[in-house]
Amino acid sequence: MIGFCLFSMGMKAQNVQPIEIDSARNVDGFLTFSDSLRNDSTLLLEGNSVYLPVDTMAFKPDPTRAILYSAIVPGLGQIYNRKYWKLPLVYGSFIGCFYAITWNNSQYNGYKKAFVEFSETAENAGGSWQDYTPPSYPDNINEWTAEQKNQFSSSLKAKKDYYRYYRDMSWIITVGVYAVWIIDAYVDAQLFDFDVSPDLSMRAVPVLFDKTPVSSRTFGLQLCFTF
Repeated sequence: MIGFCLFSMGMKAQNVQPIEIDSARNVDGFLTFSDSLRNDSTLLLEGNSVYLPVDTMAFKPDPTRAILYSAIVPGLGQIYNRKYWKLPLVYGSFIGCFYAITWNNSQYNGYKKAFVEFSETAENAGGSWQDYTPPSYPDNINEWTAEQKNQFSSSLKAKKDYYRYYRDMSWIITVGVYAVWIIDAYVDAQLFDFDVSPDLSMRAVPVLFDKTPVSSRTFGLQLCFTF
């Protein structure tokens, strides 16, 4: 066993916490860590434990806090988990959602206003509905046929309903994106220290099966999973 004791000036006893070192697994990591501090006069050896300030110990996020932070402010859970590279994805997805909401709502309001004005003042020359008049229609509404008026009114209504549907769908998608990033923060916190080392592997090994009363000697392939 090899142990190191790290103290800072003025540090009180309650500000340090011992960590037992497994010499078979962790000694190399601690030696590498200590090499960067060998010029520090506060680096000392002590028994079978390494004493580190609590704030220098390995970071392990709390899944509950990750959910809470992400629910309060989108992206805050990813910052808490130190997954900074996900922030452009978080805010990019929300920007896209709010753009879709704004665009569809603007189009919906425009067609809604035009539909209402055309339905109420179809015999008058004024109204925002004129901005949506097809080029093939006469400029003077009095020259429109009854069929053209019905078609134009139906077109305005269909467009109004179309953009209202996609505006509402955009809100639903935004809520879904919000939930996805909360779940992402929770999963990241849960799997923060999940072992993804090369020890997680699969390999094929040839194997010889001895002769038995019911079978002759055979060769085969054995799959070995390491985890």
